[in-house]
Amino acid sequence: MKTKKLGTVLLIGRPNVGKSTFLNNVIGTKVAITSPKPQTTRFPIHAEYIDERGKILFIDTPGIFAKAPDLLASRVNQSAKDAITNSVDLIIYMVDHTRKRDMEEAKVLGIVRKINKPKILVINKVDKQDKTFLPQYEFLKDEIDEVFEISALKRQHIKPLIDKIFELLPKTTEKIVASKLEYPLLNIDSNTFIAELIREKVFIMMGEEIPYTSTVVVDEIIERNDKLTYIRARILTTADRYKAMLIGKAGRKIKEIGAYARKEIELATSKKIFLDLKVEVDPHWQTTY
Repeated sequence: MKTKKLGTVLLIGRPNVGKSTFLNNVIGTKVAITSPKPQTTRFPIHAEYIDERGKILFIDTPGIFAKAPDLLASRVNQSAKDAITNSVDLIIYMVDHTRKRDMEEAKVLGIVRKINKPKILVINKVDKQDKTFLPQYEFLKDEIDEVFEISALKRQHIKPLIDKIFELLPKTTEKIVASKLEYPLLNIDSNTFIAELIREKVFIMMGEEIPYTSTVVVDEIIERNDKLTYIRARILTTADRYKAMLIGKAGRKIKEIGAYARKEIELATSKKIFLDLKVEVDPHWQTTY
């Protein structure tokens, strides 16, 4: 049997450096929530990339915060650390050259340094040249096996990076097979995957109006017939004022969120979706979910 490559790659970096965007573009389908705000990926996302050379299992960690401002952020931190302690073959340490190094970056770098595995430094957002702190990251090149400059958003230089990943992964004689998945997430059930898609739309469409006060719970997924899947979901928020913002005047905002989410769920699942979406107040959801 022809020798192929098989291994696990850990994506690590500060919040919003582009890890989720990179992963979504590599896999070719939505696997991780993306928005302009940090803490939008709440737990490690597992997804696989397969071609004739073998299989890469990616783990996309939530951004590791220098300080956890609340219980939710603390849980996100621990989730990332748990993923790091598991067996991985390669580290991709991603930085955003448009943001200066700070204590948060120093904490992430400290974690990366402790992992005794091959490392690739990926400098993201090279399409943005208006502001750069690239000289602040130059010293890392002496500690890293390989360095790549990419634009995850515009898919620039991603192919050479994938080539290098395969080169560094261990060989295997195992038969490479794709996981039989209805959804592209390997470690997340269908309810959670759909909830994450809906939650992404809340982040994108509410702008700065809604802080980190909301989550999404999918209560029911019913295959009503061959042509329609019924999904009942709730957006939970901590106060009546946030509920009013999410619903909007005459219910327009929740309708927009629902329509946007429904279209993406249909795209991800290749099914016709009926999305029954409501907003509820639950001041304690951070300790419940």
